Amino acid sequence: MSVSHIVSTDWVLKRLETGELVLADVRFSPKDADYGRRAYEQGHIPGAVFVDFKADLTAPAGEHGGRSPLPSPERLSERFGQLGIDRSTTVVIYEDGNGPAAARLWWVLRYLGHDDVHVLDGGYSAWTAAGLLVSDELPAPQPRQFAAEPRPQLLADVREVRTAAERPGTVLVDSRDLNQYLGLEAPFDPVAGHIPGAVHYFWKDALTENGAWKPAQDLQERFRGIADAQEVIVYCGSGISATPNVLALTEAGVKNVKLYAGSWSDWISYPDNPIATGEEGEA
Repeated sequence: MSVSHIVSTDWVLKRLETGELVLADVRFSPKDADYGRRAYEQGHIPGAVFVDFKADLTAPAGEHGGRSPLPSPERLSERFGQLGIDRSTTVVIYEDGNGPAAARLWWVLRYLGHDDVHVLDGGYSAWTAAGLLVSDELPAPQPRQFAAEPRPQLLADVREVRTAAERPGTVLVDSRDLNQYLGLEAPFDPVAGHIPGAVHYFWKDALTENGAWKPAQDLQERFRGIADAQEVIVYCGSGISATPNVLALTEAGVKNVKLYAGSWSDWISYPDNPIATGEEGEA
């Protein structure tokens, strides 16, 4: 197994030749609900199965839990089994480039107890740019039994976040863009600002100018100020764009990284939760 959770097209090609992995296509557009499936049916990496980001990786929103709640482990396990995935399967996930959809699926599988799961650096764009074969053939995966063993140590809820400031060594990381963190705008939520005490690390800053993942040593330097934290809780607006930061922190070797799955949209659903605006810095 590769040490890295981020793998190259060459890494994938070598394993495709021996049939050692399941490829998961999770292309998605928040502006077009049918985009992912349409793109997949027009062409995908040969043998890849399609994961419907909205239908498979989020649950309907309620009063609390944020805009994109996690589905139950039972529902996720059933779906992954239908796609031919169990916890012994090597899984490589891709979307168009490097973004939150692939990282969300990566995190979900790890949360359910899967270790051998990776993200294709550059996604489908990197694959086609390399002139590699694509297919419009729809595979018929052999169903498997995905026996989930959720890892609660990877997940934080609102109660843990409320007491984070009281726990020495705990760092809250806000993954949204700077204007949302500062409280200057809230394009997706009714309230602007950030969780008091959170430091700002925009998730896209883990990528190079060309959109590739930065090397591990660059990510280590990026997170140098929080590398020795006893606990890092990462959030965004709804628990989606925080996952690339979780992936980047993991690549950087930072330990005990948790996702606040409900994130800002869950935080503001409780009227008594405090809200901060302006700068608090970057650790």
